[in-house]
Formats: sequence, structure tokens, C-alpha cells
Amino acid sequence: SATHHVTLIRGLIEVTPAFPLQVGAQHCVWHGECGQSIKVPEKKYNCRYTGPPVPLEPDGYQLLTELCPGLDYDNRSLCCDAAQLRTLKGSLELPLQFLSRCPACFFNLMTLFCELTCSPRQSLFVNATKFNASNVVEVQYYIGQTFTNAMYNACKDVQAPSSNVPALSLLCGKDAKACNATNWIQYMFSTDNGQTPFPIIPIFSDDPVSGFTPMDNQTFGCTEGLEDGSGPCSCQDCSKACGPKPQPPPLPPPWTILGMDAMVVIMWIAYVAFLLVFAGAVVGVWCYRKRTIMSEYGPILDSNNPLSLNGDDPANASCCETLGERFESALRSLFSSWGSFCVRRPLPVILGSLALVAASSAGLVYMRITTDPVELWSAASSQARQEKDYFDSHFGPFFRSTQLIITTTLNDPFMYSPYLGGSDVPFTSVLGKEVLHQVLDLQLAIEGLVATYEGEDVTLKDVCLAPLAPYNNNCTILSVLNYFQNSHAMLDHEIGDGFWVYADFHSHFLYCVSAPASLNDTTMLHDPCLGTFGGPVFPWLALGGYDETNYNNATALVITFPLNNYLNDSVREGKALAWEKEFIGFMKNFSNPNLTVAFSAERSVEDEINRESDSDISTIVISYAIMFLYISLALGHIQSFRRILVDSKISLGIAGILIVLTSVSSSLGIFSYAGVPLTLIVIEVIPFLVLAVGVDNIFIIVQTYQRDERMPQEELHQQIGRILGDIAPSLFLSSFSETVAFFLGALSSMPAVRTFSLFAGLAVFIDFLLQISCFVSLLGLDARRQEGNRPDIFCCAKLPATQETRTEGFLFRFFKKAYAPFVLKEWVRPVVVAVFVGMLSFSIATVNKVEIGLDQKLSMPDDSYVLQYFEKLSQFLHTGAPVYFVVEDGLNYSSPDGQNAVCGGVGCNNDSLVQQVYSASLISNYTTIAYTPSSWLDDYFDWVKPQSTCCRYYNSSGEFCNASGETGSDTSGRREKTSCTSCPCSSQTTPMPSVEKGEGHAAYATAVDLYPNNTGVGATYFMTYHTILKESADYIDALRMARVLAGNISQAMGHRVFCLFVSKAAGVSNIRPAGHVRSNSGFANS
Repeated sequence: SATHHVTLIRGLIEVTPAFPLQVGAQHCVWHGECGQSIKVPEKKYNCRYTGPPVPLEPDGYQLLTELCPGLDYDNRSLCCDAAQLRTLKGSLELPLQFLSRCPACFFNLMTLFCELTCSPRQSLFVNATKFNASNVVEVQYYIGQTFTNAMYNACKDVQAPSSNVPALSLLCGKDAKACNATNWIQYMFSTDNGQTPFPIIPIFSDDPVSGFTPMDNQTFGCTEGLEDGSGPCSCQDCSKACGPKPQPPPLPPPWTILGMDAMVVIMWIAYVAFLLVFAGAVVGVWCYRKRTIMSEYGPILDSNNPLSLNGDDPANASCCETLGERFESALRSLFSSWGSFCVRRPLPVILGSLALVAASSAGLVYMRITTDPVELWSAASSQARQEKDYFDSHFGPFFRSTQLIITTTLNDPFMYSPYLGGSDVPFTSVLGKEVLHQVLDLQLAIEGLVATYEGEDVTLKDVCLAPLAPYNNNCTILSVLNYFQNSHAMLDHEIGDGFWVYADFHSHFLYCVSAPASLNDTTMLHDPCLGTFGGPVFPWLALGGYDETNYNNATALVITFPLNNYLNDSVREGKALAWEKEFIGFMKNFSNPNLTVAFSAERSVEDEINRESDSDISTIVISYAIMFLYISLALGHIQSFRRILVDSKISLGIAGILIVLTSVSSSLGIFSYAGVPLTLIVIEVIPFLVLAVGVDNIFIIVQTYQRDERMPQEELHQQIGRILGDIAPSLFLSSFSETVAFFLGALSSMPAVRTFSLFAGLAVFIDFLLQISCFVSLLGLDARRQEGNRPDIFCCAKLPATQETRTEGFLFRFFKKAYAPFVLKEWVRPVVVAVFVGMLSFSIATVNKVEIGLDQKLSMPDDSYVLQYFEKLSQFLHTGAPVYFVVEDGLNYSSPDGQNAVCGGVGCNNDSLVQQVYSASLISNYTTIAYTPSSWLDDYFDWVKPQSTCCRYYNSSGEFCNASGETGSDTSGRREKTSCTSCPCSSQTTPMPSVEKGEGHAAYATAVDLYPNNTGVGATYFMTYHTILKESADYIDALRMARVLAGNISQAMGHRVFCLFVSKAAGVSNIRPAGHVRSNSGFANS
């Protein structure tokens, strides 16, 4: 970031030489500090001095030993004084924080600056070229090319733990990919960074130049240990220390036989074998039966034959057959008596049924509807649910997200030509200034929205994420406009004259996408890139549709407003919901001919599902109306047009529909009494399910009665009782089987499936009970009406008697005379069996091709605005979902073993948590882990290094203390005993200009769960990102791989670590405070 560059450069500059002529060995070009710099007034020039090295004053001894131990010999005669050493220490604060993770890298960097600032051989490689009175205002620094390359090679892989990017991205003024050995040093010494008080011109050569001998001191490679005992750099910070790059295991080859899918081949072979065996068996049986017995299916043509087609001699019945016959006889007798009673006593049966239905349905007053996806699809005992609950209880719930994806209808790309030269840079239409102004107008309008909750005004500031509050109450807004401080004036800011524009929004944009945490770009604008909320806006979160890292080719702007989420706080959650509702209403009415906006809020999906459910009510009503019409027409066995009013079954059809509805309401009511919450699936699906089952039974009962002939001397109640005795056992067994099947589904651990199974099973059984009681009574009443020649509905009237001729319906005749005889032909039956076995074989062969998952777009109404958002999200997505590796409570972070099991720097275990995740990121195509995790522990180690001047406070008094005053550090800079605060201090420190690593409050405020009174560290998490995930299968595979990695980490640490995978729409959930604001907020504020 600019700050980083700034601080770094300040050090280089304030300790830089000023020497016009080459001076002999053992002579200086400067000594001490003089006047203020013109370019950077808060900094000083060095004083011109061409004499011999001067002994260092005693108050600088400690600093010399700390910063430049290679110069700490003899009488310490140097070309710098204690003031310059103090300036050097302050200037190296930033690179210390980042590069000291790799001792060799930091040693080489310190050598570069110590030799420049204090070397007694200064005049050999430093040439002061310009002066202003006694001030040195420009120097040349001759540096060996070998030294330059060695320093770069030792530092190029060092990571910034909190931002998941190479440290050189923050120290080189450009992306690490564009940084090399020479331009890194040139940037640190250039006044273009806005921090160097005078130019330092590096000249790289291994050979003497113009009489100067380039500085080419000893360097250390990142795989080498230092003479002070510091070990080599870790694998994470030194690719050479890693050994061979991990290789993903080869993908299992597809299971094939003879080049074809194995399952298909196996099922083909099995099916052909079945056909051969089956055909042989059929031929053998046919030949045997042809000689011995005639067909047993002849009687099917005579439906009046009262004998069973499969009747056997009772004397030959087995024990099981006898028991079955007795059970069937008992059921027949029971249902016959019950049917007769229902017809004889219809009023008590109907009233009793109504009373039971009313009592059951009254439970609906206790009805609770669950729409929370977590409650619907994740069992409380499931691994994912338990891990989420653990995370929420220790770190708080995931924040709410409101997001816009903006494209433009304009087609006006343009080419930007940098004033200082270089290749032309193409910009897309969406990055045009006018479009950006219009987008900023929209963003500011959203910021100004005011909602109402319980009579109280709610603004964005009331509900937004403000990570630096109360020091900075600005809301986190992830938008490219935050590079311009969300200001029209900043967007229009440019530097130029009447002929040329030296710097404008183009140059600022190009700088900010490469250094988003900068406080001061290196263009002539010197505007900050850091967002107004105190954190960086990474370009991959604010832009979409670009290729690789060419952000200037972006075709979409992404604006995200993360809102605070609350655990068990309905009031504050209600305010967030109210503001989101206001936002959605505003966006639905927003219109701009130049902009196409897709948007979504946290509540959008649930709102749209609820809206779809409300619209489904009309669908249910229409469906039931159509079914009622069909039942009324189909139940009525109309003999002639004159008897249409008598033979119709409209009232009976209405009764059948109402029985289905009352069975559903009774089931809902009974479980509502028990406190079982409903789901929208239950309300929308079960009425159709029970209707399908119930209509089946209604037709069986009514049409069996219609086709039956009353026996001599048999009364109506006896006839219906006999009919019910014949069919009710089958109805009972089928309904009971359906009920048991549904109740078995309730064994599922998935709440939505369990709830659906319980409600459906009970509804089906209640429907059966009402059909064999209330419906049978209504059937008896309707039969009396029909026999009395009374019209349906208007049953008080009576029509003249007419001669009734019983006829058979078309469908009955078709199935009796045509379909059944055809299917039962001896040659057709084997064909039917073969066809169905073939279908089964095909299904088995292809069942492993079924993909697991559900496209979230399928859950939305066709006219939903969320569908457009999902489409744009998939089209412009450039970041994967975040994944958190959570270390459960109980790890001892105060012990070296506990620290080394987690951290990723020098001295950490090769199989530590950070190191394993880093290794996984190297093969991201396999593991789906995209980056090294942000590590609060590694940042803390950097923060407490002895050389650090970061502010801390004393445990006893609360006053600030300095790390340099602490004691008891080991070679890696860690603390075993300290008079200052430990972890709680870093994680609670808010970024300030003088505190490089004190960004804990913004970066890791939620990453560390501290014990009460800050007595220790409990559970913590380490966050990284997945690669781009678009389909359900991608998310499932990513979760599987993350769990495998977490298991490996747990095994290596001997302590449980689990992964929590946030599967919100990527680009939305990527901005959790510790995952987004975490990145560089502290460094950028430094």
C-alpha cells in the first residue's frame, strides 16, 4: 500500500547520502540530519559530510546492534549518528512487518539500507550528486546486480498473512507479478511514491562503474539459516524450501469395459442373460401346460363368475394361506358390519367425524411455519449444523449481504494513453467516467435510504458493517467507487495543464487495482485507494467479467453492502430486514437507460419463495376445482339425459374433496399441537398427494357400488356393508402401507423430509378413516336419494319415476373386453415382463449418472428479479466462496508446540495448519483451495517482534508500551514472557498511521474468541477462499475436499479442526469482515 511504500521509502530517504564527488574508502558522504525536505516536509535531508567515519554515540549502540549488527565492531565508527539510526528503524517498520517472516530476506534488505545509511565504506558505492547548502538532495547508489537478484529471490515468495498476497505486492508499488529485482529497489528509492524526501538513484552492476565499486555484500538465500541462529524461511515464504510441488493424485480412470461404460455393459450382459433364461423357462412351461392343462384365464371373460380365478382346494392350503384367509375373513366381516352401521346411522357418524376433524384442526392456531433454509435442510445433529452452531456461538453469525451487479447498455470502449509513456490501456464502457458517475449516484441513493421499523427510522449506518467503529463509522461498501472515496469530486480529480492530462481517474484506477490498500497512489494525484471504511476494496470483489488480472477489461461493476447479522436479537435483525425491504422496493423502481442492474438482498430468496407460495394458493384452488369437476362427472353413472340430475354425483364429489381437505387440516393441526413446525413443502405438496390417494379410494368405493347388483331380500345398508367388506381390506392394506412408508421417511435426519413424511403419513391415514366412515354414510344417503328419484343437490324435489336400464361405461368395457384379455395372452405376458426388466436394467445402468445437488434458480418464480441476479452472478463471478478452518477451543497458543502446529512462518511445523492449507492452494485445481489462509497468529508474531515500534499497552496500567522494551524473545521474535499484553492487544488494536500491524480490530476482531477478561485465546479461525464454484456439484466437491484437508490438519495437530464452508452466492459471502476488511486495513492506515 502507499503507506507501506511510503514508510519504507521514508527510511531509505531519510538515511540517504549526499555526495558530489567520489571520496576514498573509509570516508562518508553524509552524517547526521539537517533541514526539512521540500518534497516531504515532515522528513529531513541528511547533512553533507565528506570526512572519515565518526564514532557512534553511546545512545545508538543498542539500535546499531538491533538493526545493523554487521557494523557493530571496533569503536563503531560510522557515517551515521543515532538520529539517523532511529529514522532508519522507523522507516523499516513496514518491511519488518512483512518481510521478517523470512529472516534471510529481511537480513538482505537490512544490509541494503545499513550499507547505504551507515557504512564506513560509504564513499565506495554512494555518490552525492546534488546539494542544497549543507543538505544532500540527490545521490547515486551503486548496487551489485548479484546482490540485487539475491535479495529479490529471497523475498519474492514471502506472504502477507492477513491479505493472502505476496508481500511485494504491498512494497513494490505494483502487483507482485510485475515486480522484479530492479524495479522493486527503484520504487523504494523513487520520489514518485510521495514519501522519499530526495531522489536515490540506484545503479545496478557487478563491475566498477565510473570509479565506484558496487555494494555487493554477502547475502543469504531463503533456504539458508543466518549466523545468529535464525532458521531458513518456511515453505510458505520460500518456494525453494518446499521441495517438489505437491502433485494431486491422478483422477480415477472411468470404469470401462471394452471402451464402454462398465455399468452399461454389465447391465446389458445381465439383461441378455435374463432374456435367455427367461425365454427358455417360458418355452418349457408353455410346452408343459399345453400338454396338461388349459388356460386358467378363460373365466376373465365372464365377470359374473363368482368364483375366484385362483381358487384352490382348501384342503391343500398351507398354514400361511390359512392364516391369511382367516385374517381376510375377519377384516371382511369387520368392514361389512361397519359399513352397514354407517349407512344405518349416518347422522352420528357424520357428526362424530366433523367433531373429530374440528378438534384436530383447532391445533392450527399453534401452527408455526419454518422458512429458514438451515432449519429446513440441516438436521440439528448433522455435522454441518453442529459446526455452524459452534462457529456462530464463538464468532457470531455470518453477516447479511446486499449486492448489485451492474452492466451498461452502452458500447463505447476507449483507449487510455498514460502520460508518462507505456502501452495504451483499453477500458470497457462500464469503466467510462459518465457511467461511473451514474453508478455513484445510484450508490449514494442507496446509502441514503431510510426504512421504518416499529415507528423508528432505520438507515444504512444503523445496520451496516463498520469494522473500525467507533473510530470510523463509515459503512463497508465494496465498490470500485470507493477507490475514489465515493465522491464525485475525487472521480473528477485530475492533474494537467492546458495541453496534457498527467493523471486522472484512469491512472488512479490502474494503480488501485494493483495496490488497493494504498493510502497514496504514485501518480501525480496522490489520492488514496483505501476505502472510506478503513479497508481495501479488492478488485476481484468489485469487478466482474474481466480476463486474468486485466481489470480494465471488466464488463460489470459489483457493489456489495455487508450488513451486520445478529444471533438471538430480533430487534436489530428486524431493523436489518426493514432496511433490506426498503432497498428491494427502491431497486424494483429504479430505472436508468444506460445501466442494467441485477440485485439481491439477504432476504430476497426467502421473500421470493414466500411469494411463490402465496401464488400457489390459486394453483391449489384451481387444481381442486378441476378435480371436483372431474369427480362429479366421472362418479355419476348417467343412464340417460333425462336422469342426469338424478344420476350425477356433484354433492358426493364435493364431500369427497372436503374429506381430503379436512384430512390435511387434521394432520396439520395434530402435529401443531405437538409443536412440530410446518414447512412450505407440507402446505403446497400434501394437499395434492392426499387428493391423489383419496380420489383413488372414492372411485373404488362408488364404482364398485354402481356395478354391484343387490341380492334378493338385501337392504341398502347390507349391500353397502357387503361391498365395503369386499374392498375395504384392500383399501386398508394399501393406505396402511402408504402411511407406514411415509412414517419410515420420517427416520430421515433432514428436517424438511422428516416433517413432510410425518404430515403426509398421518394425512393419508386420516383420509382413509374418513372415507370408510363419513364418506360411506354420505354414499348411503346419496343412494337413497337416487333410489327415491330425487335430483342431486336439490334433493327435496322428486322427479317422476322412469325405467332404469343398467349399462356399462366405455372404460369398463375397454379394460374388460380388450385390454385385460390382450395383456393376459400367453405370448404377451412374457413380453411385458421382458420390457419391464429391460426398463429396470436401463435405470440401474444410468443411476450413477444422476448428479447430486439442486440449481437454486429452480426454487425461484419465473418472474423473480433474483433469477436475473443468479444469471449475472454466474456470468461475472470471479471469486469462490470463503472457507473457514476453525481450531476448536483448547489449543495452548502460549506454548511453542501449540504455536508451531498452527503458524506458517519460520520455525513452524511443515505440516502446520497454515502450511497444509498453503500446500493445498498450490494444487487448487484439485483441492479447490485458492489462496493461503489469513493467519492472525503469524501477524501477531510480526507485531511483537523486538524491532517493532507498534503501540501496545501494559497489562497493569493500560498505558502503551513498546515492543523494544520487552524481554524474553526467541530467535523468531515470539514472546514467552512479556510485560505488555499478548494476543488480546493485537486483536483489539485499531489501525493508526504509526501502527503497521495493529490492524487486529479490523482484520481479526471476530477471528479470535478470547476467554473472559482476555485471559487467553479460545477458538480461532483461519480463512481462505475456494476457487470459482458455479454448479451444485462444484460446491459439494469443494466441501468434500475442505473436509478432507481439515481431517488431515486435525490428525497432524492432535487437535480438532473443522472447516466451515459458506455457500452463499460467491462474491457476496466473500466479504466477511475478517475475510475482506482483514486484508490490509491496518497496513494501509500505517
